Amino acid sequence: MLDKLKIAIVCDWLTVFAGAERVVYEIHQLFPNAVIYTSLYDKKALPAFKKATVRESALRYVPFARKLHRLFLPWMPLIFERMDFSEYDLVISSSHSAAKGIITKPETLHVCYCHSPMRYVWDHSHQYQDQFRSFFLLRPFYKPLLHKIRMWDRVAAERVDTFITNSNYIAERIKKYYKKESTVIYPPVDLHTFSVGKNHGGTYLAVGRLIPYKRFDLIVKAAVKMGFPLQIVGEGPELKRLKRMARGANVTFLGKISDDDLRGAYQHAKALIFPQQEDFGIVPLEAMACGTPVIAYGRGGALETVKNGISGLFFGEQTVECLVKAIQKFEKKKWNSERVADSVSQFSSARFRSELRYFLEKAWKEHEAMLR
Repeated sequence: MLDKLKIAIVCDWLTVFAGAERVVYEIHQLFPNAVIYTSLYDKKALPAFKKATVRESALRYVPFARKLHRLFLPWMPLIFERMDFSEYDLVISSSHSAAKGIITKPETLHVCYCHSPMRYVWDHSHQYQDQFRSFFLLRPFYKPLLHKIRMWDRVAAERVDTFITNSNYIAERIKKYYKKESTVIYPPVDLHTFSVGKNHGGTYLAVGRLIPYKRFDLIVKAAVKMGFPLQIVGEGPELKRLKRMARGANVTFLGKISDDDLRGAYQHAKALIFPQQEDFGIVPLEAMACGTPVIAYGRGGALETVKNGISGLFFGEQTVECLVKAIQKFEKKKWNSERVADSVSQFSSARFRSELRYFLEKAWKEHEAMLR
């Protein structure tokens, strides 16, 4: 049924290959003839999309836009509203920002895979404003602008015919901010790339973009206090500060590394430490797929992926003291890498595509019935 439809995919931006981009990739694998629309696209950073037809907005002509795309948030609503989807039967948006705000015809079905209500204007609005400390001349303009975007975002959510989301945690946030129900289809993890290792060593691991809310500072402080070896994978504005914190401790900053090296880091780690509250969190799944248990902050999407006592454990507060106690507890338990890996077997790409196709077929039948 779906194969007869003209389908488009739209996403906020394609500038790094992270969790949201992996979802777009899997949707495109399901519908390889679908055109992908986005605000900005970095071909070099995303070779996985080299066979896809990607249509980029006029923002591509703005110097440094691909690196500083969050600065252009006030203009994102206009960018996506100007995109023309009149020729399509089905449009699938993958959105955590403004992509869901596209305008479609009544006969076009718009399904949104919502990674999160726009955090910049809802629960993370204050942190977003703090990012503009280096652009102090712009800051006075952003408060009223964010208010306007918040109002737009609420209206834009009404344009979506049906929502899919990545976790029960985000489903509750969609209900709170958009007053909409949503269906949970968990994102996929590449279980072929990330597989069980045999030599889990004594080094703890942290992976992700080095930005304040990810709370890498907790891990570094715990490593300094306890003296355990730590490897940190990732880049970001917190790097210099974290290096100053780690001075004299056994902490290695690996920067950005290849998938092969990342797999090796997961496979040889004693545990992944995941101190942030995420909407879902692909990194813990990758680690667990490699047989590496996770020490996670007990909020957000991690509660739906980490099985306490089987594939990891939780700590209740984002404090160094609480994290240290969790690591001490972790050290007293023996962990079975095969059992850890088995705990995430249901998060495969095949499962994601199957569930998504089933959902879309059902949604299209209901949509067709309403049009008659």
